[in-house]
Amino acid sequence: VTGQSADLAPADGKLYALRDVTATVESLPLIASSIMSKKIASGSNGIVLDVKVGHGAFMQTEQEALDLASLMVGIGRGMGRRVRAVISDMNQPLGCAVGNSLELLEALETLQGGGPADFRQHCLAVAGQLLLIAGVADDEAEARTRLEQLLDGGQALSRFRQWIAAQGGDLSYVDEPSKLPAARFVEEVPAPRSGYVAGIDARDIGLISMLLGGGRAKKGDVVDHAVGIVLQAKIGDQLEPGQPLLTIHANDSAKLEGARQRLLSAYTWSDEPLSPPPLIHQIVS
Repeated sequence: VTGQSADLAPADGKLYALRDVTATVESLPLIASSIMSKKIASGSNGIVLDVKVGHGAFMQTEQEALDLASLMVGIGRGMGRRVRAVISDMNQPLGCAVGNSLELLEALETLQGGGPADFRQHCLAVAGQLLLIAGVADDEAEARTRLEQLLDGGQALSRFRQWIAAQGGDLSYVDEPSKLPAARFVEEVPAPRSGYVAGIDARDIGLISMLLGGGRAKKGDVVDHAVGIVLQAKIGDQLEPGQPLLTIHANDSAKLEGARQRLLSAYTWSDEPLSPPPLIHQIVS
């Protein structure tokens, strides 16, 4: 896991800083070159890109996501790399957890064969594309079968442990997740009405998690790894008043109070059944 540094695509750091002062943060060629320069410089010969689209993503429309994905795939192929891009949905949070320790717990649960269904399906879809470009699987069905066997058989968790150890991480947190930071206040928020969840503002959920302390509003802010939000219902789910809608994890009672009402406002409701948005919109290859 890495980002731009003095040793990895150093010119990208200078260009990135210039984008802020030249109002070119949204320039697709600069976004594509920034992302791909690091992938190529690191030596990857097979690359799968997860391009998010939706209200909670930088790319708001599918066409914008397709344009960016096509640019990045083209850059990679021009450098002789095998590249595919998965355009995936971010109109609601992926999985259920939003927050540092909470998301790690969710990842560990998924690596142990559990976890939210949508998160598991997303991981299988993205990883499956990597097996295809590596020539390890002939089609998506074979790739999925192999990945499910690795996930349910414990090999994926074993590889995760190797990955953490290789970076100098503390494996005791993988083996004993209860050691991870936990919030002082854990409050369940019930559904305010009956009906079907029609929408969850993913961007607002992320901002509220940041306000709880789970992210930085400005450089230098201290991140509280314990806080965040766990969704109990997703788009398409039917609820009755009082059933669990979400759970807030906070270390500040005032921030918890402020988050509760904002979180309820992030939901829209329908009286009629509806289907959740697709996890994967398309594959660019």
